[in-house]
Amino acid sequence: MMQPVTPMWAFIQATVARATGQQCRRFLSSAARQQTRRPTPPCTATTRPYQPLVQRRFKFKTVEEAKSRYRSGPFSWKSGVLFVLTGAGLLYYFEQEKERMQRKRVAEAAKGVGRPKVGGPFELIDQDGKPFSDKDLKGKYSLVYFGFSHCPDICPEELDKMAKMFDLVQTERPGALLPVFVTCDPARDDPKVLKEYLSEFHPSFIGLTGTYDQIKAMCKEYRVYFSTPTEVKPGQDYLVDHSIYFYLMDPEGDFVEALGRQHSPEQAAKVILDHMKDWTGQIKTA
Repeated sequence: MMQPVTPMWAFIQATVARATGQQCRRFLSSAARQQTRRPTPPCTATTRPYQPLVQRRFKFKTVEEAKSRYRSGPFSWKSGVLFVLTGAGLLYYFEQEKERMQRKRVAEAAKGVGRPKVGGPFELIDQDGKPFSDKDLKGKYSLVYFGFSHCPDICPEELDKMAKMFDLVQTERPGALLPVFVTCDPARDDPKVLKEYLSEFHPSFIGLTGTYDQIKAMCKEYRVYFSTPTEVKPGQDYLVDHSIYFYLMDPEGDFVEALGRQHSPEQAAKVILDHMKDWTGQIKTA
């Protein structure tokens, strides 16, 4: 026989049922969340370990070193030395090239159209009495000087200078230069006189003489001025006025440059050697 449901008893049953339903729903919600949550994998050997951030440090050991580095700026003493050496090298190159072009202009100006040609064919004899012509000058540079053996002061000074020039060139370029002395006084300077006279200055000097007409023709070819006094009595001493230049001729027999009294032996030798360096052909040395 069922007991009647009193209002109080109904209230108690409803409260218990409501509490039980909430616990069940809470349990089901927690279980669902645990099933959907992805499990965290354990740390294995292949997993990259954590690396703490390390601050990058400079190679300077002290603060003074760092200050010195930043004080010098982006340039070091090595870069400064390299810059100076490079600049000096370029300056030297351009100066040498400038001098070479100047020598080239001087040599070409002597051969220019409208200018009198210096040098040409001649036939004379040397201090040994052997024939000597312009063909014997070919293949080498030659230094030609005109004078006479009875000259009291100028010719001896210039021949001493010529000997020094020749020795300086001979040291750098042995056998590449012919030192030639041509007399402007063939009446007194025969081969024997020339040989004895030139031996006082240098054993390598070549002395040339000939007849008056031959000497006059050669002086005309080389644009050399000379003047012998007229009406000279036999045995009477006299002086010959003449040009005072050293004529530098190239291996082809063409005039290159005139060296005067303003050139020292060292300066003249340098001019000769520089022209030899500029020569693109072959120079005989024997």
